[in-house]
Amino acid sequence: MTRRVLLLHGLWMRPAAMSVLARRLTHAGFEPERIGYPSVRGHADGIVRDVARCMRASPCHVVAHSLGGLVTLAALEAEPALPVRRVVCLGSPLCGSLAAHRLDRLPVLGASLGHSRELLHRGCRPWTGRAQVGMIAGNRPIGLGRMLGRVEGENDGAVGVVETRLEGLADHVVVPSSHTGLIFSTVAARQAIAFLRDGRFER
Repeated sequence: MTRRVLLLHGLWMRPAAMSVLARRLTHAGFEPERIGYPSVRGHADGIVRDVARCMRASPCHVVAHSLGGLVTLAALEAEPALPVRRVVCLGSPLCGSLAAHRLDRLPVLGASLGHSRELLHRGCRPWTGRAQVGMIAGNRPIGLGRMLGRVEGENDGAVGVVETRLEGLADHVVVPSSHTGLIFSTVAARQAIAFLRDGRFER
């Protein structure tokens, strides 16, 4: 079983944000590594290259929150031979983020997206890569995204569930969590562990 798991944080976060999830993965027998990247100041191409370099070191899985999921799939698309077996995305707007579009239109706050705005706007193409990709979406509408306008349908306060349903995913599950809460949720952690082990979520 592949035990190495790279953990990627989301926008405006640091590797420490993934500490709780890292402990839960360790208890489940995995060997997590928290990967940091400059989510605002860094250029998308450079971030993707740096993350790909980490993936290239040895076979691994990836668990990525929000923007981290977009970065992960971009890296795997750029280098299809990377030794990544399974990817779990936590609330990643793989189909593009309406909240990011709205935030980008605001004169001052729009700048807070930095160079990540392109990834957040466009999302990902339907997934056809070798790695199995699973999505854990949240449906508790608590968060900054709600302040930018109504999010249609089920959502986690920042990302609509529909924005997480990329064609080509191996599995998709919705859990009772807000967007930020996904990295602390015991339910999300249990589902992530199930997917890393079996390639599918618990039902």
